[in-house]
Amino acid sequence: MIAVIRITGKVNLRKRAEETLSRLRLRKKFTCVIMEEKDKVKIGMLRKAENHVAFGEIDKGTLTRLIEKRGKRKDKKEIKEPEKIAEEILNGKKLEEVGLKPFFRLHPPRGGLKNSKKQFPRGILGNHGKEINKLIERML
Repeated sequence: MIAVIRITGKVNLRKRAEETLSRLRLRKKFTCVIMEEKDKVKIGMLRKAENHVAFGEIDKGTLTRLIEKRGKRKDKKEIKEPEKIAEEILNGKKLEEVGLKPFFRLHPPRGGLKNSKKQFPRGILGNHGKEINKLIERML
């Protein structure tokens, strides 16, 4: 599973990039979505928007904490058993199928952003690989 976090805002954003981010459900700054690595259409959209997002492989522990702290149910009830929900998502179910909203709203990262205009490792944009888990932990 890949976690994608929108870093840039709407100012000076090209229309094509904004439309792509909107289709990925990244409409606001510091919004996170989870998607499968096998979905070639979404991976292509991610490549088109990689100058505006940070992404990488999310592990089960971070996904569980993300669901527990920032997950919102569609019926607005309390989330019970986030470990079970995380396991179902890692096995291929979508967030809508398990009753969650398809995105997570995060806080700005504690300690700030390195540089929001450069690619990783000098900045925060682009492919982080496994390091995205540290960024998500700072944003919970």
